[in-house]
Amino acid sequence: MTGQYYIGIMSGTSLDGVDVALADFSAMPRILATYQEPFPALLRAEILALAQGASRSLQAIGELDHRLGRLFSDAVLGLLAQETLSARQIRAIGSHGQTVFHHPQGDNPFTMQLGDAHLIAARTGIDTVADFRRKDMAVGGQGAPLVPAFHEYLFARKDSIRIVLNIGGIANISILRPHQDTIGYDTGAGNMLMDAWAQRHTGLDYDKNAAFAKQGQVQNRLLEQLLADEYFRRPAPKSTGREKFHLAWLDAQLATLPDYTPADIQRSLLEFSVRSIATEIERYADKRYRQEIIVCGGGAHNPLLMQRLAQLLADWTIQSSADYGIDSDYLEAAAFAWLAYCHLQGICTNLPAVTGAKRRCILGALHCAD
Repeated sequence: MTGQYYIGIMSGTSLDGVDVALADFSAMPRILATYQEPFPALLRAEILALAQGASRSLQAIGELDHRLGRLFSDAVLGLLAQETLSARQIRAIGSHGQTVFHHPQGDNPFTMQLGDAHLIAARTGIDTVADFRRKDMAVGGQGAPLVPAFHEYLFARKDSIRIVLNIGGIANISILRPHQDTIGYDTGAGNMLMDAWAQRHTGLDYDKNAAFAKQGQVQNRLLEQLLADEYFRRPAPKSTGREKFHLAWLDAQLATLPDYTPADIQRSLLEFSVRSIATEIERYADKRYRQEIIVCGGGAHNPLLMQRLAQLLADWTIQSSADYGIDSDYLEAAAFAWLAYCHLQGICTNLPAVTGAKRRCILGALHCAD
């Protein structure tokens, strides 16, 4: 292998593993290799508790930052070993970090991602670009979503409306329309609530192939109450996360309703995610153009979720990003490799129409290996 290679690290709200992608941006963007580092169960539980508002000392948060930095660097080293690459062959790493709280509203907006980038750079011997979101927030943006710029780079066409739908813990869309600015925002819960409910009632990390959901029926009263949340009335730009859509939020909704079976609630949560996504996508329908949806993220593997999207969005062509040569599980990791590339090239990558920022800017901070 020759060229200027970049590595992207992504650990999302689902906490199902650390995704790492090796990418080449010297010509056409290519993902050359991928790797996933499992998330240790204890570390995952601690992050979930912190993200849901559990009180932690500064020492505990600092130690989490260090442990995540070690985990992320282990993931990079795993990829290098798998591909028989040396640190010298990698120009830079782009690390998203692990979001533990995202609060873009109010007088003192902030976002917090953990995973010590200095430690990543030191342990891998590779310059590391991290802390992408706070620069956008410093110029008035929400710091999210950041991936629509990469989606635009990969997928924008002059003859099609393309919506890139990422279904991770949170679902988000990038709207690529001819002759218009790219926009994008979080539609609401993706897999997050389904995963949490399945973990509580089946002991499994997620509802594989929607087996649990298929045992239940949609409960319309519950569905309507979930969709009545104020987040869905809020105009874009908007972003959300685990600090909003978590089990305590769901339990509060259920407390005012009749007792439903766990399977009925699982099926209703799937419908909740699907409806909140489909409602937003339909806002951008325009039959003068081809209407295409490109799906990535873990939700792309949920057959019932994909079936329901196809039923609700019958006028749209729905395909996986894999159909365009980009592994649907690693598109976000590749995006942060690209953001690192852009940082070193001095390219502005925030989109004010997406985040609400007052101006374009170069995202991230460089942490040198030497």
